Amino acid sequence: MTLFEIIILALIQGITEFLPISSSGHLLLPAELLGWDSQGLAFDVAVHVGSLLAVMLYFRQEIAQMTVAWLTRGFTKNQNTDSKLAWYVILATIPAVLVGLALDEWIEMNARTALVIAATTIIFGLLLWYADVKATHTQSLENITMKQAIIIGIAQVMALIPGTSRSGITMTAGLMLGLDRESCARFSFLLSIPVILGAGTLKTFDLVQATTAVDWSALLYGAAFSFISAYLCIFLFLSWISRIGMLPFVIYRMILGAVLLWFVFA
Repeated sequence: MTLFEIIILALIQGITEFLPISSSGHLLLPAELLGWDSQGLAFDVAVHVGSLLAVMLYFRQEIAQMTVAWLTRGFTKNQNTDSKLAWYVILATIPAVLVGLALDEWIEMNARTALVIAATTIIFGLLLWYADVKATHTQSLENITMKQAIIIGIAQVMALIPGTSRSGITMTAGLMLGLDRESCARFSFLLSIPVILGAGTLKTFDLVQATTAVDWSALLYGAAFSFISAYLCIFLFLSWISRIGMLPFVIYRMILGAVLLWFVFA
């Protein structure tokens, strides 16, 4: 890949990992529009590392508080808000892990098509709009319950279908359960940490077993630009989401889905 391709693909990964707009759909566009080849496994690992470092840096204080609380109170009856939230993130991650391990290969072979991604981009975009319009936006993250966390975790399973958007479907579920927009986003971003870490670890194992040469400079650039774009994306999204709502992202998803459908049927 050229440096230009590396930068563009890393920026796409960093931005779309956390916005409710589907990373799968965007990663199809360079290939469809410009004829670019797949970025490869090593580069995929690198940009995921960049995204992971960004979300962990942004939420470093929350992660530290949750970790300490979980280790000191998580296995006692004297729970606090942070230890409960740590448990909720763990419990909400389990459904996606179990289903992902069981169906990942089948999904990769059968569902990663432009038509599926176009359809899910539109359908789950409309569902996000419905949830945002009908939501009460009254409950904060500090008051989330175990039941709500598990429901959001079950909804996250749908993100295994390409085009759904992991952040989009978890925010949709959170909104339907009454959480305010910022709380939905923050819980979604916290949930992304074990998901990205797990996916990156599995891909790293695959990479270690591969025999292809590695372009380390491409990986470094990819991780760096993914980190920068992901961090800025998280910061701006959380700063704006309470004011602008989900409609701009829904409109964008409709346009993206229409473009992908044009590629399918043109």
